[in-house]
Amino acid sequence: MLVELSALHWIYVVFIALIIGFMVKRRDTTLICILGIFLIAITATGSLSSSVSSIFNSFIYAITELLSTILVISIIVAMSKTLTSTGINDVMISPFTKLIRNPALAYWTIGILMMVISWFFWPSPAVALLGAVLLPVALRAGLPALGVAMAMNLFGHGIALSGDFVIQAAPKLTSDAAGIPISDIIHASIPLVFVMGIVTTVAAFYFLRRDMKNGVLQPTPYVPVDSSNETTYEKNLLTIFQKRFFAILIPILFAIDVAGMFILDLTGGDATALIGGTSIFILLLITMVSHKNKGLEKTTSYLIEGFTFGFKVFGPVIPIAAFFYLGDAGFGKIIGDFLPDASQGIVNDLGIALANIVPLSKVVGAVTLTTVGAITGLDGSGFSGISLAGSVAGLFAAAIGKGVATLTALGQIAAIWVGGGTLVPWALIPAAAICNVDPFELARRNLLPVVIGLAVTTIVAMFII
Repeated sequence: MLVELSALHWIYVVFIALIIGFMVKRRDTTLICILGIFLIAITATGSLSSSVSSIFNSFIYAITELLSTILVISIIVAMSKTLTSTGINDVMISPFTKLIRNPALAYWTIGILMMVISWFFWPSPAVALLGAVLLPVALRAGLPALGVAMAMNLFGHGIALSGDFVIQAAPKLTSDAAGIPISDIIHASIPLVFVMGIVTTVAAFYFLRRDMKNGVLQPTPYVPVDSSNETTYEKNLLTIFQKRFFAILIPILFAIDVAGMFILDLTGGDATALIGGTSIFILLLITMVSHKNKGLEKTTSYLIEGFTFGFKVFGPVIPIAAFFYLGDAGFGKIIGDFLPDASQGIVNDLGIALANIVPLSKVVGAVTLTTVGAITGLDGSGFSGISLAGSVAGLFAAAIGKGVATLTALGQIAAIWVGGGTLVPWALIPAAAICNVDPFELARRNLLPVVIGLAVTTIVAMFII
């Protein structure tokens, strides 16, 4: 049923356009989102006090929706700190150093290992876990430092983060914005994530080998990062036997978690809770064994570091997510029942109206979602704009009549590949710092492979819709 668009709908459209425009100019959109929430609220209620309260309530709603994601990421980062400080990460990774005998093996071994670890630990902690140990080995095998950084970025911040199958932070944001179950996003993203990943990493490897063969890229000597870096550790915290024990135990525990997810059909919040609880258990066990009588205090210290990281990452996401939640079920819970009687939510109303104005197709929808996703990633977060991708996907799917999960997954992939740490220089700093390379040069190296990958993935999505 076609609903006559009200002032609320048009304000929402105007602010989406403003958000995209500010993202293109690499400006922060927090203020714009807050103004959007306020104007929508005051237009709906006509009450200044209710509108001001709606800003705060929208933040509460967004935090409530994202809290499990923020918590699990904070806990995983805290756990990774214990692995780094005790040297367990060195023991976990050391068997793979025997596989790195030439540049090709170095690129693919580091990349695949980075992808697997990033699924469970997220890419930023994974860079610290991997970089200090495998970088010297890769350089000795003849892979330039820039190639190591590319492998970490493309496999970790690209493949692993864009799918986010285990922690499920990205699909949580996009599924909420699109108004569909998180399992639908995950299932729809699997083929797209791997098409994007295979095309991009193969293209990057081809260009890397070509430039190494032509002498454009030369092998680089290993220059260690500053000794005060977080990857250093106290060697006497654990014996070598204890390190080996934990290095075996941790993968086994997470493997049991993954098996449990499939056997018990756990997704979304249930899967997140399983990973989070396991991470807490590992954190407590390692901390108490390694720090002994100081374990109580160190546990708190590690958790503080984890929560600091988690809220630093999601701080910019909360006001943006709060705005986009207004496009769906969040409107009634945040502001109240002020939409027209026949309304199906602002985004759905816009999609139906658009379908009656412009004959959209799956080709137009796929190209638009890739473009919107890429634009939202320009702020360098990768996460701050994927709620927009979910909302736009819901709008276009309503207009086309199908494909909401595929379009949402496509927008999510484009946003995270661009902004999550493969193209935007200021998002590349962790890997660039570990590998001692220029982040701008790393972004330039990643550009062509990622663009090729996005083009191929968009075409594949057209056939899937």
